[in-house]
Amino acid sequence: SGNLIVPGTDCSSSACTSHKRFDQSKSSSFHRVNCDGSEVDPRLGADEITITFGTGHITGSCLKDTICVGNACSPGAFISSTDESNQPFASFAFDGVLGLALPSMTQGPSFCMMGRLTEKQALREPLFSVFLSDSEKEESEITFGEVKHQHMASDLFWVPVTGTAGYWEVRIEDITINGKPQSLCKDCRVAVDTGTSQLAAPSELVQKLESLLDVKSGCENFRALPKLGFIIGGKNLHLSPKDYVDSNDAQSSCSLSLMSLDVPPPKGPLFIFGIPFLQKYYTVYDHAKSRVGFAVAKHAGEAPEMLVDISSHHRPTSFLAQTRQVDEANSTATARSRGSVSAQVHLTAQSPEPE
Repeated sequence: SGNLIVPGTDCSSSACTSHKRFDQSKSSSFHRVNCDGSEVDPRLGADEITITFGTGHITGSCLKDTICVGNACSPGAFISSTDESNQPFASFAFDGVLGLALPSMTQGPSFCMMGRLTEKQALREPLFSVFLSDSEKEESEITFGEVKHQHMASDLFWVPVTGTAGYWEVRIEDITINGKPQSLCKDCRVAVDTGTSQLAAPSELVQKLESLLDVKSGCENFRALPKLGFIIGGKNLHLSPKDYVDSNDAQSSCSLSLMSLDVPPPKGPLFIFGIPFLQKYYTVYDHAKSRVGFAVAKHAGEAPEMLVDISSHHRPTSFLAQTRQVDEANSTATARSRGSVSAQVHLTAQSPEPE
């Protein structure tokens, strides 16, 4: 999603009433706009919008007000829900959706929060970064305006965004099994998405990977499974079996954590890297330069892995990055105007929902 969506007090569905809601009567600065960001013609009245997700939908009106992330503020437009489906929204711990896709996926320029904050020079740098963890030893974190080096176990490298659909989408040069290129991708693309709980790929490639990886349903070969890698920007970003296999606590049932997803052209075919990838790699999203940065994530209590460089001719690999020595004492950021804003976040993932 590219839009900010919050439930409004005029929404009476249980999905709204069970959460905090935006109360228009308590804001002296809000006003109604059309859902393309244009001003409302009083003769015609304002329009509404319905957005369908992979699961569920919302209907809402479009408003303009001052929107703040910490102390970084800017006027901007957002969607105030007037109706939300109970599934899945009623069960969520969070109140709304903060869409941070690229501008072409928003309702209009005024709905693009990163664009508005950048225009107002409210952030130190026009970017945000995501660190995800499933450990009780550390919190997941999204940071606006700064790269947090304490979350990185390798150097950061950048890859340009491809396509115009609005996804944070980059090119995959090939797929590797235990570091060996498989010649499966000539022009594959992947969208990096915090809202997807698994990995997703075109059904034809899912079938090929199921055959190559051969994950046994009874987990009997789990310890012998290979590393699954994706060559992006000349680097082999690999996942270990624990990253790409769904298993129960007793490891008596295993399945490949890779959903079939066939996105039609021109937006597809497309891979989606969801939570398993984002827990392994720290990612940075540069709004101004339209690029995505990747680094091996540094997790508490875990030995960091190396980032592997593969040349365009697939020569033998060389280890690029050494473990960074960072100052853990500065792991908590403070919010500053024209600075960086860190927020500890709880992300609940849904099925992929390309539009």
